[in-house]
Amino acid sequence: MTASTATPPTADLAPGEQAVLRLAGCWTLAHAAGIGQALRSAPDSVSRIDATAVERLDSLGVLQLLRYAKRRDLDYDDFRFREDHRALVSAIEDIHDERPKPRREYGFAAALARLGYAVHDNAREVVALVSFLGETLVKLGRTVLDPRRFRLTPTVHHMEQVGLDAVPLVALLSFLVGAVIAFLGAQILADFGATIFVVELVSIAFLREFGVLLTAILLAGRTASAFTAQIGAMVSREEVDAIRTLGLDPVELLVIPRLIALLVMLPLLTFIAMVSGLLGGLSVGAFSLDIPPQAYLARMHQEMELRHFLIGMSKAPLFAMVIGLIGCLEGMQVKGTAQSVGERTTSAVVQTISLVIVFDAFAAIWFMYMDW
Repeated sequence: MTASTATPPTADLAPGEQAVLRLAGCWTLAHAAGIGQALRSAPDSVSRIDATAVERLDSLGVLQLLRYAKRRDLDYDDFRFREDHRALVSAIEDIHDERPKPRREYGFAAALARLGYAVHDNAREVVALVSFLGETLVKLGRTVLDPRRFRLTPTVHHMEQVGLDAVPLVALLSFLVGAVIAFLGAQILADFGATIFVVELVSIAFLREFGVLLTAILLAGRTASAFTAQIGAMVSREEVDAIRTLGLDPVELLVIPRLIALLVMLPLLTFIAMVSGLLGGLSVGAFSLDIPPQAYLARMHQEMELRHFLIGMSKAPLFAMVIGLIGCLEGMQVKGTAQSVGERTTSAVVQTISLVIVFDAFAAIWFMYMDW
């Protein structure tokens, strides 16, 4: 039976029964418009429906009747169907209930869930970092006791990448920051007739804080990301698994040379940053503040103490350990896909910069309370 020859759906009052609506025809998807029209034209006095004369019935017809019953507050259990339609009607009736409207989401639960996940994930990262630090220190001590394990060639290679290649960038940025600090300090101090104190401002700032902090932040973005990408690419290409298969230790082969290179080069770069920052302040004093270089250097020599330089340099090995360990650990944690390499590289940069600033803040507070 085609849709063109099928009997259209009808809904009329049963003869002699004003409250019974008698259905006939084909109540199927092909006659959806007719079904809607038939039910809309049904009188309001209907209290029951007789569908025993329906020729064909599908899920659309049943759903339309269910919605009609709900709109008219009719008891659907009083509807009469043919025996061969009852199975379909029962199945549709069990699942037709409309789902409750979703509760309006204000984002608080989702934000709380994200916060909990972030705390849990950060706690796991801290535990992994501490474990990796212990493993690295043990194997570094084993290398010290057995110098044959030390790999000179890769260490020198990484010293060149970490240190020599970064000298121009560190020197330029430190010089500019030193000049900016001198400019800002001079504008404030000039109101009190104390422009000469720019010398102490720039010197103390760079010897204690900015020299090592700028260097560490630059290497956190430049070197930690490079370590993560290099080791992560090796993990994704299964080169690290091949190293273990050959009986070699990936930590000794990949981590320790990079860590030693950072421990050697970060203090040297910090010294260069300090000198460059002082030269930036000296340049501003000479060209903009009418402080001759001889007077600038003489006052710096007179007022500065060695402890400021030692405090700044003492932070360099700590920051080198943070940058090297996080960069290598994130590389080791790559899952083997290009997306994982990118995610871990981003995580390495964020973690190293954050920890460097946090450690520097705690160190500054501690040295202040120690009156150093």
